[in-house]
Amino acid sequence: MGRLCIYAEKIMKKTNIKNFKKTLSKFITGITVVCVKKNNKIYGKTVNSFNSLSLKPPLVLFSLGNYSSSLNVFSESKYLSINILSKNQKKISECFSGKKPVADSSNFEEINENIYFINGCIANLHCELIQKIKKGDHVIFINKVINVRYNDKLKPLSYFNSKYV
Repeated sequence: MGRLCIYAEKIMKKTNIKNFKKTLSKFITGITVVCVKKNNKIYGKTVNSFNSLSLKPPLVLFSLGNYSSSLNVFSESKYLSINILSKNQKKISECFSGKKPVADSSNFEEINENIYFINGCIANLHCELIQKIKKGDHVIFINKVINVRYNDKLKPLSYFNSKYV
């Protein structure tokens, strides 16, 4: 015999920006900071729209809003790092979610002249930007993963219901 599922809220709501955002807040996500180097400066942006795309070749994607203050910097960069934050890196996430984030160089490790990893992450990916796709009010960045590193001892920083968990 099948199970009967009972939902607390059965009323369908019209899709609008408020209801759409509230609905998507029910999906738990990890938090990343994507970093690039331009003009000897490190730029970072907190991103939770990060996904794996392909195993062969190894591809990942993330997106930035058309309104993002960092969109041009990321669009013009060939190489970048994607840093998957650990549970104790909430302040780093908050720092890079602002309009003009300040990169504290003590948090970074230079991997080569183009790539900087954030220290203390559960994982870091060294990527090459291979394609940008404009859809809706965002730009999707598709990246080939060149090198990775990870730490099995740390727990991830997560976001759910519009709060860190």
